[in-house]
Amino acid sequence: MEKILNYINGEYREPQSGEWLDNYNPSNGEVYAQIANSNAQDITSAYEAAKAAFPKWSHTTIGERSRIMLKIATLIESNLDRLAEAEVKDNGKPLSLAKAVDIPRASSNFRFFANAITQFSSDAHESIGLNTMNFTLRQPIGVVGCISPWNLPLYLFTWKIAPAIAAGNTVIAKPSEVTPMTAFLLGEICTEAGLPNGVLNIVHGTGPSAGQAIVEHQNIKAISFTGGTKTGEHIARTAAPMFKKLSLELGGKNPNLIFADCDYDKMLAVTVKSSFANQGQICLCGSRIFVEKSIYEQFKKDFVAKVQQLKIGNPSDSDTNIGALVSKPHLEKVQSYIKIAEEEGGKILFGGKSVTVKGSENGYYLEPTVIEVYDNKCRVNQEEIFGPVVTLMPFETEEEALEMANGVKYGLSATLWTTNLNRTMRVSKQLEAGIVWVNTWLNRDLRTPFGGMKDSGVGREGGFEALRFFTEAKNVCIKYE
Repeated sequence: MEKILNYINGEYREPQSGEWLDNYNPSNGEVYAQIANSNAQDITSAYEAAKAAFPKWSHTTIGERSRIMLKIATLIESNLDRLAEAEVKDNGKPLSLAKAVDIPRASSNFRFFANAITQFSSDAHESIGLNTMNFTLRQPIGVVGCISPWNLPLYLFTWKIAPAIAAGNTVIAKPSEVTPMTAFLLGEICTEAGLPNGVLNIVHGTGPSAGQAIVEHQNIKAISFTGGTKTGEHIARTAAPMFKKLSLELGGKNPNLIFADCDYDKMLAVTVKSSFANQGQICLCGSRIFVEKSIYEQFKKDFVAKVQQLKIGNPSDSDTNIGALVSKPHLEKVQSYIKIAEEEGGKILFGGKSVTVKGSENGYYLEPTVIEVYDNKCRVNQEEIFGPVVTLMPFETEEEALEMANGVKYGLSATLWTTNLNRTMRVSKQLEAGIVWVNTWLNRDLRTPFGGMKDSGVGREGGFEALRFFTEAKNVCIKYE
């Protein structure tokens, strides 16, 4: 059975504890690999490697850093099929999605920040009359920690690593123990690209063990984390008294506001996608759908008809729309919320049942589920489910739509469907969300800031925001005669 090893100082190593975790294939429920169950000793080894590599890497020219990162991007592209198949086996997502989105985006992350670092500049301010010149240095922090989730494994893993190393830091990165395979393969790619030993160290294991050791390490001065809000709270409690820099991209309960003046056919097609892409396991999925009353009944009928056409099947099949959920515990969690919805008086319009796929009878499959609810305060409208479950509610006025959209503790993203420019400007300004899409969804420009409000996190990633996070600003003031 294959073993997923740690990548420390440019070489693969077994965990010092000698302990291993089972790695499951969600499509059939079978264990197919063993994951290094790392602890604080492994993090210490990774830190020593990263610390030793930092002085040289931080003084490596921007051009050389960029060249190596572009090579990594190219190697990810040339390994598209291998990486996509590994992602599918580990995560359960459709192969078509991994090939079209996950792996290309991982390559784009390295390519984007390889170029962005060459354009990253600092400020200078001359004080006329005072004969002083102020200029700002942007210096790498040192050894930083990057912890990524299971829903978009290589996509989000590289989203953190790329700006960190571009800025001159060295990294200790922990992928989710649920989906470690593509992170494991990335070590091989980095070696082939010529990334110096110790610049990137990948340590596998659980959050309470390996993750906690990264967060509480006295000399790891910045943590970038994407995952659940509860875990983010724990990280903040640990890291804040140690005065670490924190970037926390946490949960979401994103509203989708549909007005009667929208481009109906385009809205309908995109709304199906924004509801159930990646089995609804994207923090940006629109899980609460609010529809203007005059078109609500028509939308309900047409939306359910579209959802019924989605094919649930083995992720490797080319015509599969809905693959397997990532794990059995997660499947059970999602199923528990469907039961809660029924207990609260919600009406299941479609789905809600587990599915048996021929040849993969033990896989974690669930029908895409559409639930009509009658109170925005119900639990399925307030709590993050993170699965193929959406709720529908009508609204009569713009004010009512905004009140419901903002009536949760989360504020990650929102989607607005309208052709009225005045409404677009009014509503987008009032939505409590870090990202607002108008007449589109998941349309990302990597130059733009990414992150949420309220319980959806702290800080922003993307573009120069990420490079600012992974550097320290130092002002130098010179007085001259």
